[in-house]
Amino acid sequence: MSLLSKHVTNKMGKKSRVKTQKSGTGATAAVSPKEMMNLISELLQKCSSTAPSPGKEWEEYVQIRALVEKIRKKQKGMSVSFEGTREEFFSELMAWATECGASCDCFEISNFADEGYGLKAIRDIKAEELFLWVPRKMLMTVESAKNSVLGPLYSQDRILQAMGNVTLAIHLLCERANPSSPWLPYIKTLPADYDTPLYFEEDEVRHLLATQAIQDVLSQYKNTARQYAYFYKVIHTHPNASKLPLKDAFTFDDYRWAVSSVMTRQNQIPTADGSRVTLALIPLWDMCNHTNGLITTGYNLEDDRCEFMALKDYKEAEQIYIFYGTRSNAEFVIHNGFFFEDNAHDRVKIKLGVSKSERLYAMKAEVLARAGIPASSIFALHCSEPPISAQLLAFLRVFCMTEEELRDYLVGDHAINKIFTLGNTEFPVSWENEIKLWTFLETRAALLLKTYKTTSEEDRSMLEKPDLSLHSRIAIKLRLAEKEILERAVSCGRAKRLHFQKQLDEGIPLPLYEESDIALLENADAKLPIILRKLEEEDEHVQEEMSLAQIKPDAAGLDSSKTPVLNGQCKDLNGTQEDPPGSDAVVKESEAEKHDPSTKRTEGEPEDGSK
Repeated sequence: MSLLSKHVTNKMGKKSRVKTQKSGTGATAAVSPKEMMNLISELLQKCSSTAPSPGKEWEEYVQIRALVEKIRKKQKGMSVSFEGTREEFFSELMAWATECGASCDCFEISNFADEGYGLKAIRDIKAEELFLWVPRKMLMTVESAKNSVLGPLYSQDRILQAMGNVTLAIHLLCERANPSSPWLPYIKTLPADYDTPLYFEEDEVRHLLATQAIQDVLSQYKNTARQYAYFYKVIHTHPNASKLPLKDAFTFDDYRWAVSSVMTRQNQIPTADGSRVTLALIPLWDMCNHTNGLITTGYNLEDDRCEFMALKDYKEAEQIYIFYGTRSNAEFVIHNGFFFEDNAHDRVKIKLGVSKSERLYAMKAEVLARAGIPASSIFALHCSEPPISAQLLAFLRVFCMTEEELRDYLVGDHAINKIFTLGNTEFPVSWENEIKLWTFLETRAALLLKTYKTTSEEDRSMLEKPDLSLHSRIAIKLRLAEKEILERAVSCGRAKRLHFQKQLDEGIPLPLYEESDIALLENADAKLPIILRKLEEEDEHVQEEMSLAQIKPDAAGLDSSKTPVLNGQCKDLNGTQEDPPGSDAVVKESEAEKHDPSTKRTEGEPEDGSK
């Protein structure tokens, strides 16, 4: 789930679609349908080509962007618009919500300066108090899309069937263009634009070069452009699309807006019978801004409504927050359009693996397998102390083991139980092993820092410039945050290395594992979790799906969109995966770990975060 994007100015208002081909500065003469279709075909072909060779991704992005800008210029003045300001429609939203049976008696919508619009308490609210519920009839869902004018096309189009988030985006556009849509009171209050990277200028995106976020940003833009071109063709040629209210006005800006609306707001709810989950946009709730905390959102199947409990005590006139989940700032920037200054869950990714050419590969892979860890994976370095999880500690210990140490964990005394000590700081394999693993981490983080084109001090100086654009500021803050996490990892690695070197030099005896010590492993930090897979990996075939769609829109065999249960991070619309900068600088990545960069889920664990 995501917040409405920060710092937006909204010009959406009352009236129905405005169709012109000459409006505003630089508008061009009317474009023939054939000319536009040729441009769309060129865009679809460019976006459906094979992935560029390493180092050529930026060049491809610039080329795709130039095509999109050419299309946007010819579509100037053709997008749907409303008269009036966004704020003018909040009272209509509240009245509609009350009429539908939502609870609206303890808050109002208010403007909170840099955070944008949010919910303000109009009375004291106690922690865990049920302060808001939203009935199903108010929600825009994949199910409501199937039962709408989009239904006939949905039944035939495999892309819509496979990608619920894309279905929601098209559903949103269809309802926005329908003067009698029951969701208009909600749609009129959505931002007119967003601060996701889809809205960044080229120079603003350039600030993200060499960051871990850049591949996601470039892929997100490419996927959006490809989907737009595909659906433009479908809307203008598919018999089941003939009744859609989009044929006369389906611009790139329209689709970008719908994509961002869904990407920053979608969440999962159970279907009415509770048998599975579906994607939804949840009015009113999506006005809440994010803060650190716990999940306080649920779905009441008995009353068939979303329910939201207060995260903490709120006094009258205070802003009511919710917790979006354990997203990194890269995820917030890419999928929500803001940078969260006090992010307790910020992290950078680090790709590690045991080279198959290494002499001890088989032994290391076996020890890792017994611990539930693959021989090659993507881990995280956290902003907190220590920067590594129990699982990453376990991996690094095995990665740095000697043959004798490996044998001890495979066939030595208590070998099976000792596997469970790998992620426990209380039981080093050896002082030498600890020195090696922290030296490795220190070196690795230092290598990653060298891939950036600017220093942390240079970034801080740039942020002091008063004329810096909002998007540039967001990008530079993200770039700086990545470096600060890596710098802390270098510092921590150095301190740990020196500490364990001192232990070794002073002949401090190694803590010995005993059967009775198994009780020490019962705490959550010491236990090894099931594999901490890449934080953004799921749905590996969406890029292939979209490529297939170019040739055959209803091609069978496309994977269904897999999404977690309610409060889980939904699959982000047009999300992507990425490799960290310098990911192969130290260890080799296996082919099995190369995942399709076309799709992304931002978090596997349950949480509120898809708004």
